[in-house]
Amino acid sequence: MASSAMADLVGRVLAGRYRLLGSIGAGAGGRVYAADDVRLRRRVAVKVLHAGLSDDMGFLRRFRTEAQLAASLHHPNVMAVYDWGEDEGIPFMVLELLEGGSLRGMLDAGIRLTPSQAAHVGRQVAAALEYSHGRGLVHRDIKPANLLFDEHGIVRVADFGLARALAEASWTEPAGTVLGTARYASPEQGTAGRLDGRADLYALSLVLVEAVTGNVPLVADTPLGTLSIRTQEAISAPAQLGALGPVIERAGQVNPDDRYPDAPTMAAALDDAVRVLPPPGPLTLVGLGETVPDPHPTQVVRHQREAVFDQDESTARKPVAVPTRAAASDAGPPRTIAPFILGAVLILAIAGAVFALTRPQSGATVTVPNLRGMTEQAAQNEANRSKLLVSFSHRTADDPVGMVMGQHPEAGFFLGRGGTVNLVISKGPKPVALPAVVGQPAAQAQAALAQALFVPVIEHQYDETVPKDAVISTNPVGKAPPDTKVTLVVSDGPAPVTVPSVAHRSYADAAAAITAARLVPQRVDQFSDTVPAGDVIRTDPAGGAKAPRDSNVSVVVSKGTDVVLIPGVTGKTIDVATAELQASGLTAAVQGAYSPGKPVRAQSPAQGLPIRRGAVVTLIF
Repeated sequence: MASSAMADLVGRVLAGRYRLLGSIGAGAGGRVYAADDVRLRRRVAVKVLHAGLSDDMGFLRRFRTEAQLAASLHHPNVMAVYDWGEDEGIPFMVLELLEGGSLRGMLDAGIRLTPSQAAHVGRQVAAALEYSHGRGLVHRDIKPANLLFDEHGIVRVADFGLARALAEASWTEPAGTVLGTARYASPEQGTAGRLDGRADLYALSLVLVEAVTGNVPLVADTPLGTLSIRTQEAISAPAQLGALGPVIERAGQVNPDDRYPDAPTMAAALDDAVRVLPPPGPLTLVGLGETVPDPHPTQVVRHQREAVFDQDESTARKPVAVPTRAAASDAGPPRTIAPFILGAVLILAIAGAVFALTRPQSGATVTVPNLRGMTEQAAQNEANRSKLLVSFSHRTADDPVGMVMGQHPEAGFFLGRGGTVNLVISKGPKPVALPAVVGQPAAQAQAALAQALFVPVIEHQYDETVPKDAVISTNPVGKAPPDTKVTLVVSDGPAPVTVPSVAHRSYADAAAAITAARLVPQRVDQFSDTVPAGDVIRTDPAGGAKAPRDSNVSVVVSKGTDVVLIPGVTGKTIDVATAELQASGLTAAVQGAYSPGKPVRAQSPAQGLPIRRGAVVTLIF
């Protein structure tokens, strides 16, 4: 799906200080603009977060906390955060403007790093991570778009803290952006477990492989599929990475305990790789591109071309000189400017024709604003502020539901005040049939939905008829657009039942009550000095506790007091008498003087009386 778009804010001044000049990219929940800090008179970058986040109070609280923490970071390889705030409900961050562009821009332009260059870049990123991890801050979103370069090729890591704030926001980006983020996610980011700095090291290993080869390892067609692969398979470094390969494979292990324990250790390993790899040579930077609109479009402005350097500085191409006005006058007679005058006349004539075709016959004219990427209501409000009306048509598309995906006339055209702008509104992707998963095991159903490009979500409930771990139902049912969250209601089997309290009842009564409660009684007999024989002492599980339906319940039944009959040991030696008493479960005690072989004269209690097992019988000599 297309990534979330935002209203064109070019020209707006945020917080009375930051004038937005032009968009230089989008991602991580917002759009980045080049801007002028009118107070300090310097050029900065301003990240304006998506409008959908402004209504999420929990996100705004987290954003303020994370922005303050990010602004406190001061490191040569961490992008500086100058300021942050909100303007009419729009949260924004003010950052240093880096002229060298991003690693993402280099890769998109077909530029690949050598293993030496990748190792140097990775070493700088590891230094930034060592600094942030030491302050308890895990980045969570290391990717090429967040690695930017200054004009000297020094890398800065951007968006510290923002990933954690976005992770807790109720607003979500379109699925295409989620997939892009999942491309650099560690295996544990697909679980509810706590993340630590080793997740950033895993993501850095993915980025370094892509920087050299152009491909991200272990990527499937869906975010869920990607995370599933990474929980089963470690990153395998391509041979072309050379000495960088072992570093990648150590950082790219499935189990975090098998990776480098921290950023300093990985940084040391990258240092070892740098020492054995060839010299890296300068990076080919892509810069910011055409980002800032000309503030004076009617004036002719000459720009001197910048020098472009190859990997070998000795073969650098020289800057192309732009002639000055005086030099041009010396180059030839005045008639040489005639073609330029003729061209200017033709341009003015074409512009006049376009204006005549788009200008209304009477009344004031206004410039049509850019309404693409807005919600239907926001676009209408913006058009009304420009004294224009809107009409709507709807079309099935990959853009999010309710987003303006087209407009006529386009932004920048002239239209009479009160004129109508026709907006094309996305109805979202065309619904497709859900896989038939009711009755299937939950794991099988999840895989089927993921393969069909849906996002499965599990909910559990008890069911009296559907087997445990089988799917009871789905929500929605029938059809849904791709990337829709589909809830799988999974059976936990029958609901637990309460064990009856049957202590001091007969076993027959207890067994009947337990059976009626959809449980299975299991009799266990045991002596008791307090409970009469035949009555229930207790149950296991105890009465009142919950137990799975149809499970066994032990019913402990009293056998009464454990008694024995005292054997007669009079006339026997002490050894024989003691042995017979012990065999009967009794204990012998001696009274009077005795010697080996001397017979027992009397015993107490007397022979034949019942007595509790373990009692003492006194032997009298």
